[in-house]
Amino acid sequence: MLEIRYASSNKDAKGYDTSRLREEYHIGGLFQKDDVKLVYSHIDRMIAGSVCPVEKALKLEAGKEIGAEYFLERRELGVINIGGKGIVVLDGQEYELDKKDGLYVGMGIKDIIFKSIDSQNPAKFYINSAPAHVAYPTVKINIKDANPVHLGSEKELNKRTIYQYVHPAVCKSCQLVMGMTLLEEGSVWNTMPAHTHDRRMEVYFYFDMDEDAMVFHMMGEPQETRHIIMRNEEAVISPSWSIHSGVGTKKYTFIWGMAGENQTFTDMDHIDNRDLL
Repeated sequence: MLEIRYASSNKDAKGYDTSRLREEYHIGGLFQKDDVKLVYSHIDRMIAGSVCPVEKALKLEAGKEIGAEYFLERRELGVINIGGKGIVVLDGQEYELDKKDGLYVGMGIKDIIFKSIDSQNPAKFYINSAPAHVAYPTVKINIKDANPVHLGSEKELNKRTIYQYVHPAVCKSCQLVMGMTLLEEGSVWNTMPAHTHDRRMEVYFYFDMDEDAMVFHMMGEPQETRHIIMRNEEAVISPSWSIHSGVGTKKYTFIWGMAGENQTFTDMDHIDNRDLL
């Protein structure tokens, strides 16, 4: 299933009510048994979604929406497994992914098949995909191989480690950048102080949350902020004009993926907390 989301104007978003905000930016219904759920955003042509093989293997197919013979004909792919052990088969070559293992898949791979090793503890593959112009090698990325960046403080309630998986410090990619942020015990804020980056869009995927937990995901222009309530295993699209920050009622983890003009992680426009409205 490939759902289309069109780009929206920052001027229009000022007037959105809760249901319209969620219609435009919220991604739910992920990780359904033996199902592929993908959302195609017209913002930088990013695709985000889930593959959840339980009783059978699932193949990543190209639909008419991307106008290609196969999914990675003109795209690259990032995968992070958040479930039990699974296998990704790329043109016949198998890559076993444990929980929090990642995989970068370069342009040109034709057959992409996802499998779980144990149907009682199935794999849950979260994926991001962006257009590509060069075929870079496939790379498996264990969280120990990811590039850690330590940010925040206990005083600011945002002490966290950003693990860069698909990133120039780890592997080559065309434009896709992808990673995972783990918050320290007692820290609840992510990406605060807030920022925007006009050069790139972003998708956040929240997981490892209790059933009754929620994250208030902050979005919108700095002087026109809005929020979307996020629950376990849900994602949210962040346009380049929007802040993207969140505060949780309990512990959570999130995966971030970016596509756009560059891959410079520090290329962001910081916003003073006193200027947020």
